[in-house]
Amino acid sequence: MTARPARSISASERVASDLRRMILAGEILPGERIVQEDLAERFGASRLPVRDALRLLEAEGLVTLVANTGAWVAKLSLEECEEVYQIRERVEPLLVRMSVPGLDAAAIARLHELVDAMRETSSIEEFLRLDRDFHSLSYSGAETGMLGDFVARLWNTTQHYRRAFSEIYGVHTNRAVHLEHELLVLAIERGDVDEAERIVHAHIRRTRLSLAQHPEIFQEAGSPD
Repeated sequence: MTARPARSISASERVASDLRRMILAGEILPGERIVQEDLAERFGASRLPVRDALRLLEAEGLVTLVANTGAWVAKLSLEECEEVYQIRERVEPLLVRMSVPGLDAAAIARLHELVDAMRETSSIEEFLRLDRDFHSLSYSGAETGMLGDFVARLWNTTQHYRRAFSEIYGVHTNRAVHLEHELLVLAIERGDVDEAERIVHAHIRRTRLSLAQHPEIFQEAGSPD
């Protein structure tokens, strides 16, 4: 059998991938303007794939496009972030309930590994990456396209604020956070969907309430005129 050739990555996908990484890593902050000409020069691409990349990232919740004006890294106000977290408190417990029956022994073993790795890291950036990998894996057993994509978009829009929250509270060294992660894996391992739902809800709610105590986080970057 002839091997199927690997699908080539388009210019727009390459730009979107690099820009997505920069935004999620905090290299470009919420409210910062994205100049298409600068991106085209930086990535050695024409303006068309840059525009396509920006539209893709807009759909992912990372970029705000304003017609005939320009593009900015998406930014939330405190009230908007509060709303996003309240939505997450309701939909992510449902997603983990749908996911638990579909997680096999290999996935559960990997969840345990991620819990250990999060305990051991002293880097906020590594913690954020591991934390996202952990929760994404915990939801990966759900047979849904719509809800999984929706939750991923909500995570994208709050990435910067989770980073700020982690820097203020030292979340990567917070024993309560690590305990919640461990308890979630144990609930998944037992197939206890009710307990898994409860833990996910409490986990998100605690972050929401803590963020609300720091409105200055939402005043750091500019916004589209």
